[in-house]
Amino acid sequence: MRSSRACLAFPIVILAFFASSHTPARTASDTESLLKNMEGAYAQVKDYQTDIEVKTYSGDGSFAIQKFLYTFKKPDRIRLDFETPHSGMVLVYPDQNGKAVLRPPGLGRFFTLHLAPDNSFLRMSSGQRVDQTDLGLLIKNIGHSLTDQRRGPAEFAEDDGNIRVRVLADDHFQKGVETLYQFLIDKKLWLPAEVEESTPESRLERKIIFHNLRINTGVPDSFFRMDG
Repeated sequence: MRSSRACLAFPIVILAFFASSHTPARTASDTESLLKNMEGAYAQVKDYQTDIEVKTYSGDGSFAIQKFLYTFKKPDRIRLDFETPHSGMVLVYPDQNGKAVLRPPGLGRFFTLHLAPDNSFLRMSSGQRVDQTDLGLLIKNIGHSLTDQRRGPAEFAEDDGNIRVRVLADDHFQKGVETLYQFLIDKKLWLPAEVEESTPESRLERKIIFHNLRINTGVPDSFFRMDG
């Protein structure tokens, strides 16, 4: 879900937004309150579904789009139903052996591959694995980005519906790499709604948007089996 370093700068409108409305220094108690709100909200989540859109930027400024329905059920059940670019492909994690089950499109409903979650075929260029994709882990990583792994000042912007946080921090999945993160937090749900990843020089690499987040839908365990 992440490509090599891109050459596209942050959109001018985003820079202007921060220049006019950000508060570069919040107290430790403000940061702690934000993290507690997110952690408390996620503690009430049993399962969720969201339509994820991933834009991965390349060096010439173009980008590729990936869309899929993401379903998660605590403690660790994951299912991805791909819309684009591999319409019809389904990935489920974990099976009874702790592996990811992949059903490619167009090869028959009963043809599946069983792969370890760290298999190079599944591992993203950012180093992120399929078992590192849930909102709970993202919230923990946001916490690290704002505390022990922060490598610059955190900037906050707030409107009626969202809190936007921009901070340079250790990359969540790559050792020795620093990433400029921008997190959009929905103040109604107190859950992440969007993540942007850029180089320290503000060259945008990847944008992840969580559309239409539905919480506690009662999704059955059978949905996380290929025969479900």
